[in-house]
Amino acid sequence: MKITVITGSPRKLGNSFAMTEAFISEAERRGHTVQRFDAAFLKIGGCHACMTCYKTGKACSFDDDFNRIAPAILESDAVVFTMPVYWYSIPAQIKGVIDRLFSLVVGGKPVDGKRCALIACCEEEDTTVLDGVRIPMERTAALLKWEMVGEVLIPGVLNEGDIARTDGCQQAAALAQRF
Repeated sequence: MKITVITGSPRKLGNSFAMTEAFISEAERRGHTVQRFDAAFLKIGGCHACMTCYKTGKACSFDDDFNRIAPAILESDAVVFTMPVYWYSIPAQIKGVIDRLFSLVVGGKPVDGKRCALIACCEEEDTTVLDGVRIPMERTAALLKWEMVGEVLIPGVLNEGDIARTDGCQQAAALAQRF
């Protein structure tokens, strides 16, 4: 299976990255091909709602790094989003990617039938804090007719390495076994 992983954290040693690494390692161990995009280190703007998707042959007429991600998504069997919660929501570093999925729909590209998953963490212990990420991603999957294979949602981690106090990496590796 071809899996595209899109991360939303700017911290390479952060907690969501650690879970991402655990997921990718297990997925590759199982024979899957994984292509990873770290959105925080790419140039990706928001959607302009210009409705000119694919008019230039690329997903977006505003040419940036999203046009590298779009073909990978289209070629993939599955898409996995990983991110921390920022201010009770999806971090800006990955939100542009999610908003620009719109171009695939407007462009009439065949996106349905893919599998997807979410790996997320937050500082607070209250698991409802993760709803600001979980609910939009579940609705995105439903809109695109993607099968939500699973979610790893880990509260109570802020500082680099806090994830080691949890079973988040183990859950992320177990998630890879569902693909």
